[in-house]
Amino acid sequence: MVIWVDADACPKVIKEILFRAAQRESVTTTLVANQSLAVPPSPFIRTLRVSAGFDVADNEIVRRVSAGDLVVTGDIPLAADVLEKGAIALNPRGELYRPETIREKLTLRDFMDTLRGSGIQTGGPPPLSQRERQEFARELDRWLAQLKTNQ
Repeated sequence: MVIWVDADACPKVIKEILFRAAQRESVTTTLVANQSLAVPPSPFIRTLRVSAGFDVADNEIVRRVSAGDLVVTGDIPLAADVLEKGAIALNPRGELYRPETIREKLTLRDFMDTLRGSGIQTGGPPPLSQRERQEFARELDRWLAQLKTNQ
């Protein structure tokens, strides 16, 4: 099992949590982006640079992900795709995407996209809070603990 990170939009503080966990638990963690990324030297931390373009990084993650892998993403369509492949999807704010609620999240996302497309200002997400960082770390630790149990 490995961790895949949709790295283009992943907050730096979340990447740092992932780097520490990868090193501590010896879990391969691959950051996928369409730009060069600075990562600490580690046999467990990798980068995969893809060409620029709409959903290129997302499509590469979906192509490579396996059942049981963890995907860190705030992208709801990507989360839906990896859930269909049996992977776990975790938002950088600490929310686990669930198969039973992902369609609802996709519908809301599409609705908000339609509003923005018609010129309505919907605003962006608030800054990442300390509580959300802690929730992310807690969910990551749960996945890592389950990984150890299944080995």
